[in-house]
Amino acid sequence: MMSVTSDRLSYSRSMRDSDIRGALLDRLSSEFQGDRIRSEMGLCLGATRVDVAVINGSLHGYEIKSDRDTLARLPAQVEIYNRVLDYSTIVCGTKYLEKIKRIVPEWWGITEVTGPDSHPTFVHHRDPCRNASVDPLSIAQLLWRDEAAELLECRGEQVKRRETRWNLWDRLAALPLDELQSAVRAQLKARQQWTASR
Repeated sequence: MMSVTSDRLSYSRSMRDSDIRGALLDRLSSEFQGDRIRSEMGLCLGATRVDVAVINGSLHGYEIKSDRDTLARLPAQVEIYNRVLDYSTIVCGTKYLEKIKRIVPEWWGITEVTGPDSHPTFVHHRDPCRNASVDPLSIAQLLWRDEAAELLECRGEQVKRRETRWNLWDRLAALPLDELQSAVRAQLKARQQWTASR
């Protein structure tokens, strides 16, 4: 009975997703002043969302897993993150730390969040390395149709009025990867509104 009570007390005091998110946003805002920080950024046409993304000279996504979450969706999230992001870091509570180490790729960063929700402590277990296997089409799909068309036109390419977004993305995916990534990041940093008809 004492063990059950202790477990319930520990669970009740564990940080929620929102607690970790708030602390993480504060930390990133201080560390990346002047860079674009976006919460809930969709990847692969909304197949998943990055909890927090930092957009500067690279695209770095942060996935949050609190002790109150489950890891059921994590393998699928990892697969999608790997298609798009230059760097990925998982920010988690202590409960799932060892399991997470076995699930995420070695190039992912791992940061543990401990302590009370009012004074969280970030403990870095592994720094992220650059993703060497991004998918150009998935990167191109971060752009809306009008953005994709504008990018092609700026390169002097003709865009038909009724040309589908899929065709535009295919054409962008054929660009040199570093040029595509740079252009997409620039567009995401300049984007004023994040809701639009695709």
